Amino acid sequence: MPTDEDHYYVALGDGRYQPTRHTQGAWSEHEQHMAAITGLLVHALERHDPRPDLQWARLTFDILGVIHLSETTIRTTTIRPGRTIELVEAVASAGGRDVVRLSAWRLTRTDTSSVAVAEAPLLPDPESVPVWDGMDHWGGNFLQTLEFRAEPGHLRPGRGQVWVRSGRPLVAGEESTDLARWCGLLDVANGIVGRQSPSEWLFPNVDLTLHLHRAPTGPWAGFDTQVSWGPTGIGQSSSAVHDVEGPVGTVEQSLTVRPRP
Repeated sequence: MPTDEDHYYVALGDGRYQPTRHTQGAWSEHEQHMAAITGLLVHALERHDPRPDLQWARLTFDILGVIHLSETTIRTTTIRPGRTIELVEAVASAGGRDVVRLSAWRLTRTDTSSVAVAEAPLLPDPESVPVWDGMDHWGGNFLQTLEFRAEPGHLRPGRGQVWVRSGRPLVAGEESTDLARWCGLLDVANGIVGRQSPSEWLFPNVDLTLHLHRAPTGPWAGFDTQVSWGPTGIGQSSSAVHDVEGPVGTVEQSLTVRPRP
C-alpha cells in the first residue's frame, strides 16, 4: 500500500491539503511547483457540484503570488450556473493568501463524432522514444518524480516534442481522475525547451490556459512546444498537447523574462 509520502498531497478534510516534499518547485525550494497545484485545483473542481452531463472545455490558471510549500486550502464556487454551460472556479490559498485561481468553462455533451477532427500533427508513441534526461538541470523534487521521453533530434532551444508521465498518485485519501493527474503535468511545458539556461535567466509563467476539444486519458502527456521571447521582457510558451491517442488541445503560458541578478 502507498504511504502518504508516495503522493503529492495528503487530504486533511474541509478542502485542506498538505503538500509533500514531492511538490517542491523548480525556481525555489520553499515553493510548490505550479504543475502540482494545477492538478490539485482540477481535482478539487471536479468534486465541486459534479455534472456528468457537462465536460471541461477551457481551464485558466492565474498565479497570484508565491505558492508556499505549506498547508493549502482550496475553495470552490459556481460563478455562472446553467443547464448546458457553466463557469466554475477554484482558488488555492497557502501561507495566509490566495496563490492560484482556476476558472473553468464546462459545456454540454453532444454527439459530434461524425465530424470530429484535429489538425495538430501526431507525436511518436511515447513507448517508442528514449528516456530523456534534458530536465536534469532544473532543481526541485517535483521534476524528479517525472519520467520524460523525447527524440534528441526533435529538440532545440525554443522548440521541441516531449512526453512526460508521473508514477505517483495525486492525493492520499481521495480518488483522482485521469484529467486531474494529466493536468498536473502541464506546467512543465515552459521548461522543456527553454530558450536560455535557468541558471542565467528567470522566465517563470504567470498563468496557464488549457483549451480542450476532447478529454485526455491515460498517464502520458505529450507536448509539441514552441517558446518565443520578445524584446521587452515578455515571453510566450505555446503547446499542442496530446495523450497517446492524439492531440487533445492547446496550452498557453505568459512568461516574465529577466536576467538573473
